[in-house]
Amino acid sequence: MAYLVPTEFVTKMVDSGESKVYMSTKDTLIRAFMAGAILALAAVFAITVAMKTGSPLLGAVLFPVGFIMLYLMQFDLLTGVFMLVPLALIDKRPGVTVKQVLRNWGLVFLGNLGGALLVAFMMAYIFTYGFNTDGGAIAAKVAKIGEARTLGYQAYGTDGWFTIFIRGMLCNWMVSMGVVGAMVSSTVSGKAIAMWMPIMLFFYMGFEHSVVNMFLFPFALIMGGDFTLMDYIVWNELPTVTGNLVGGLAFTGLTLYATHIKTGEKRNLK
Repeated sequence: MAYLVPTEFVTKMVDSGESKVYMSTKDTLIRAFMAGAILALAAVFAITVAMKTGSPLLGAVLFPVGFIMLYLMQFDLLTGVFMLVPLALIDKRPGVTVKQVLRNWGLVFLGNLGGALLVAFMMAYIFTYGFNTDGGAIAAKVAKIGEARTLGYQAYGTDGWFTIFIRGMLCNWMVSMGVVGAMVSSTVSGKAIAMWMPIMLFFYMGFEHSVVNMFLFPFALIMGGDFTLMDYIVWNELPTVTGNLVGGLAFTGLTLYATHIKTGEKRNLK
């Protein structure tokens, strides 16, 4: 499978973070837009599979196809750049500043959002035959998911908000492992297997992914979900995106960097 050892692929992680800082605005937006759109398609695919087969596990098993496709094309998700780009700053790569890190995050956020919203509108149009029907069982299911994952959390107040935050942390711990998985092998099959495992885990466990939610909740609103845009922002997207940032950077990026780049001195057992 042409496996790369951690000291090799963690260096690639830092290199990747640096390259994203210097990517043009056009390329950053295009790659982020395509990533948001493909992940949105994967999400509706997985929900459709789960609904038609009655097996949420099968939906989770198949959801990673979207993630694998977008990373093989070197498109960018906000969750991935949350973990990769700060490593270039921490490693003191020449010219990398906090302002540039924030610029990258902002552009990727906008691109992901644009792609996710486009697919939300397209799928809503398809399910309703041009907004002439109610969208059927799958649309109703997504609307209920939107309600449960906004108002359902709101019912618990601050504890509900931090529940989403922690789900966001756990999500990007796994998603970032998937991003790293794309770097641990030099073969397509090796990359795909390494990416598939953590992505399946996050999706089946119902952890909160900010980019998936950029599709899911607007789609749910279009399909008649009984919650508001502000409910979505305050009681899902905001805690999810901050949880994604903390989880990906703390549990994946910094841990790998600290032990495989900034390694401690070996113990002298004599």
